[in-house]
Formats: sequence, C-alpha cells, structure tokens
Amino acid sequence: HRNAVALMATMNQLYHFDETDVWTQFQSYSFDFSVWEIWGVLLTGGQMLVIDFTTSRSPDEFVELLHAARVTVLCQTSAAFYQTAEAWRRSRLALSLRYVFFGGEALALDQITRWYKDAPTDPAPVLVHAYGPTEATVLVTQREFSASLAEQTVGLDIGFALPNTQVYLLDGRFRQVPEGVPGEIYISGPQVARGYLSRMGLTAARFVADPFGDGTVMYRSGDRALQRDGHFEYL
Repeated sequence: HRNAVALMATMNQLYHFDETDVWTQFQSYSFDFSVWEIWGVLLTGGQMLVIDFTTSRSPDEFVELLHAARVTVLCQTSAAFYQTAEAWRRSRLALSLRYVFFGGEALALDQITRWYKDAPTDPAPVLVHAYGPTEATVLVTQREFSASLAEQTVGLDIGFALPNTQVYLLDGRFRQVPEGVPGEIYISGPQVARGYLSRMGLTAARFVADPFGDGTVMYRSGDRALQRDGHFEYL
C-alpha cells in the first residue's frame, strides 16, 4: 500500500488530476499498469470507465466510447494505442483527452509524430512515455512529449526519474557510469518492493544494498540504458 500511495502522490503532483477527469480502466487487472489506472482515478475523485472485453478488442468501438464518455485520461500499451489512433483517424470524432500514458513496451516516435500532426484535440493531449518494472510499482521514469520533441528525439527516450525515486546507471562494480556510457538500471526509493514472496535467493540477487542511501535497498532491473542531457535512453 505504501508503495502505491507513493506512486499516486507523485504522479498527481506532476499532473494535477481532479474530479472532472474521466479515466479508462483498459488494462487487465493482472497487469501492473492497472494499479495506476484504478487507484489513480479513485484517489483523485474522478470517474472510472471500465472497458469491457469486447470493446477493448475493437478499436473503432473504443474510440466511439472515448468520444461519448468524454474521456480525459487514457492509459495504454504502445501497440494498443497505435490501433486506437488509426481508429480515430477513420472516425475523426471529437475527443476530450488531456493525457495519454504509455507503459509496458517500446514507443515508436514516428507514431507519436503522426498523432500530433493530426491533433485529435485542441490543445493536443500530453503524451507521456513511462518506464518501470513491477518490482518498483508500475512507473519510475516519465517523458512528456510534444510535437516538436517527438521530431527531435533520438532513440527510446524514457525520460527522467520521478521526483521521489532515484534511478542509477551502474557498472559491474556498482559505480555510476558517465553520461553517454551504457549501464544497468538500478532503482531506489519508496516505490521499491521488499522482495519476492518466499523466494529468498532471487530476492537477495535482485534487491541489493543501496551504496548511495542510508540503509536503503535498490532494485537491480537487468535493463540497460544511457543518459543524454540528464534523461534516460533505454537500450
């Protein structure tokens, strides 16, 4: 509970959700992204629109629902969003989106550039590419895109660490690597889990002492990235 509350408090600080927002609950509840969808709306007083299985598999019906319910906050994997975007281009229905959050897989920048070129709302919704392993409670970095940023970005940009989270790029000796040099992603902060239930060996391998903290633990992700101008490029 503490980990999830830390995530929600930080994201609301960044994006200021309120009772006027309408969120989709699109993800399966077995996918950690659903934690963000469900509690993000319930803790900020908005309306949750639960998407039934049939509609979730029909992009055209889904876009009609986004229009009719005046959805303002949409959370999808990148692959699902591409289908949503194509369905919207076919329909050209007016949308009320303020934010679209991506998680769970890589984001194709050409798709983002095309979305902004068509601009389904005015002003265009903010597109947020987020990265985070389940062991660190859904999201630990975020990158907000605009039309110009999408055109200028090179590589798979996962942005900056959330304000309450520390993301390190370390070498094999737990030393921070210089900017532009690849390293393994380690995560520290209140969103990091305590370990794996009844799996002490795996917990010891993945949840290690944080050499930069005061008795804290960091999660060893196994993912690699490098930094450019302070933000992370996923490798």
